[in-house]
Amino acid sequence: MGIKDNPNHLAFIVHRISGLCLAVFIPIHLYVISLLIRNPEQLDAFLTWTSTPAVKLSETLLIMLAGIHLAGGVRILVVEWFSVSGINSRWISVAAGFSIICGVLFLTASVQ
Repeated sequence: MGIKDNPNHLAFIVHRISGLCLAVFIPIHLYVISLLIRNPEQLDAFLTWTSTPAVKLSETLLIMLAGIHLAGGVRILVVEWFSVSGINSRWISVAAGFSIICGVLFLTASVQ
């Protein structure tokens, strides 16, 4: 089995990509929050734009990325702090399931 076929390698890549996406999102989020203070009319226009389906899908994907990043980070902490090595595949599956559940819950709540 090559390194590319290893589930731990895939978890490593997904964790890094999700972290980078979240790092890009945070400054944008802070800018939008600053609109509340600086220009409330522009914030209202932005919030109207965020109700479009494409933005809702993007938000759902972002929530799923946050969920998989959180669960993957917990997996890394468990492996390092408690020297547990046999649970990697299960934790990777739990991380994926957790992110899907987070995304579905967010999408369900945002559609109402």
